[in-house]
Amino acid sequence: MTLTVRVITPGQTVWDGAAQEVILPCTSGQLGVLTDHIPLLAALDIGVMRIKTGGNWLPLVVLGGFAEVEGNEVTVLVNGAEAGNTINGAVVQAELTQAEAVLAKAVSRKDKLDATQQVKQAKARLQAVKMVSPQA
Repeated sequence: MTLTVRVITPGQTVWDGAAQEVILPCTSGQLGVLTDHIPLLAALDIGVMRIKTGGNWLPLVVLGGFAEVEGNEVTVLVNGAEAGNTINGAVVQAELTQAEAVLAKAVSRKDKLDATQQVKQAKARLQAVKMVSPQA
């Protein structure tokens, strides 16, 4: 038996297919979902969502949102999503360095929060790249 997984952003459906397992980056930690999981609604954080399909893991960077699990269907509604195999590791490393520099210089609370979100996003993207290509 498999799960039906849909990852939906405001502009598109990023993933719609069958999977054996899903790992979600929830606000309270990682959450694994297998077939026949109990019904659940979970808040998602910025991080890497992993989908196991055909024996392989597909990493997707998600930018916060919600996941609903019910009847072997996992519906993920997120602000944004990006497949790990479409991300350029060198570009992301530069983005992370820049985001960390902005965070170090941030003074106001709003600037610190914005910079922290940018650092989290860059770290998640870099993690996804490393899952696809470990030598990156």
